[in-house]
Amino acid sequence: MSAPITPKFIDVDLEKFGDIKGKIAIALPPSGSMDSAARRVNKLTKGVIKSFVESTRFENLKQGEFIEISAPLGMQVDSVLVLKIDPRTKSEELRKIGADLGKAVGTKPVTLAFLKPFKVAELVFGLTLRRYEFKDHKTDKDKGFGEVTVMSDKHESIADDYSDLSAIAEGVFFTRDLVNEPANVLTTTEFAKRLIDLEKLGVKVKVLEEKDMEKLGMWSLLGVGQGSTSPSKIVIMEWNGGGKEKPFAFVGKGVVFDTGGISLKPAGGMEDMTMDMGGAGVVAGAMKTLALRKAKANVVGLVGLVENMPDALAQRPGDVVKSMKGDTIEVINTDAEGRLVLADVLWYAQKTYKPTGVINLATLTGAIIIGLGHENAGVFSNNDVLAENFLKSASAEAEGAWRMPLGAGYDKLIESRIADIKNVGGRAAGSITAAQFLQRFIEPDMPWIHLDIAGVASVKTETDFAPKGATGWGVRALNRLIADKYEEKPAKPAASAE
Repeated sequence: MSAPITPKFIDVDLEKFGDIKGKIAIALPPSGSMDSAARRVNKLTKGVIKSFVESTRFENLKQGEFIEISAPLGMQVDSVLVLKIDPRTKSEELRKIGADLGKAVGTKPVTLAFLKPFKVAELVFGLTLRRYEFKDHKTDKDKGFGEVTVMSDKHESIADDYSDLSAIAEGVFFTRDLVNEPANVLTTTEFAKRLIDLEKLGVKVKVLEEKDMEKLGMWSLLGVGQGSTSPSKIVIMEWNGGGKEKPFAFVGKGVVFDTGGISLKPAGGMEDMTMDMGGAGVVAGAMKTLALRKAKANVVGLVGLVENMPDALAQRPGDVVKSMKGDTIEVINTDAEGRLVLADVLWYAQKTYKPTGVINLATLTGAIIIGLGHENAGVFSNNDVLAENFLKSASAEAEGAWRMPLGAGYDKLIESRIADIKNVGGRAAGSITAAQFLQRFIEPDMPWIHLDIAGVASVKTETDFAPKGATGWGVRALNRLIADKYEEKPAKPAASAE
């Protein structure tokens, strides 16, 4: 498993600058005024920093950009990164700057000598998110990233600020590892085992086995996995950090591999279907983050773990299955299996936990990629307040999300001649009809969001905060939503009497 870097936060020691190895980064405001760290580097390099500040190169350098001075004479470092940054820079921009620095630094150790008054912890967080590599199956996996040292006269305060951000990074990395893992390693059993390990953090974990789901009448979910030798499971993770209020619920699609079943996918690109458990991966990462930072909220995460394989016992197109809710479903396409899994898990979550709201996440449709590409997840909701709150959280965390429509008119596309509903409605409005299908399993007046993350869970090119592959999209946004809207806030001290 990949662990985020653990930065060292230390006091400023100008006398040791000449002995620093790897790379060193210093920050200059637009005015070019140098703090003691920059002045020390300038002295060691015989005025290189001063010459740069007085040049048109510095003047033309944009806010947040940096230049790299290689092999500076007078220092042992490989290079000095000189960053131009306004002390008033906002958190989201600082994270992006940190990610850019992380990419530039590569695997080298780096010392961040930032003494100016800006939110250094946010920059370190961005650097941490970018410094990720999935190497569990490489023979050189022990060759990791160099150490990150943050040097500041306010190092203790920066370390405190970074504490909760570190918990978010842990959750993001957990999600990325799960989504990147090959299906012969991350079976339904192994997935459940890794989630059970969250008990060490205080999460209460329960696993529903196939016999349990049979008793509950979850034939919609069970039908998806009946062609696989891997047993279907539902894993339930409870974090009870709040009071006696009902929990908020996260529900994730966890198809550990999706061949399409009898409606077999084309061979080209099928290897990417190891990421079809992306929704469950995000739920797992969010729950880990909430536990690590001891969130003062009650949240339950439920994931349906199945494998969709073609087999003599596999579900067929034309089959009719009965959901836990009692609705019957005509299976037109066995490759539209994620909604069949979610139908039963959503209903179970509502009936068992009576949550204050539900958000489900799934790599559900290729149609959402056609509509939104790889920049935004599709947001479908029956509740404007919840939708707006989530969109604000996603925006604040620079995780792209775009609201999509719902409407009763789309239900006509999934009417079945022989059952209550069918699982696909054709090419037109494919991501919307999938959402309409899921909404059928949401109780009246239950605030609900369906997030179609097919385009953002794993990508072929690097993003601002991650190399190509699994992104961990959603962990940050879900955590912020809980922190901002569902977490108990400490009471403000009463004003003292005059």
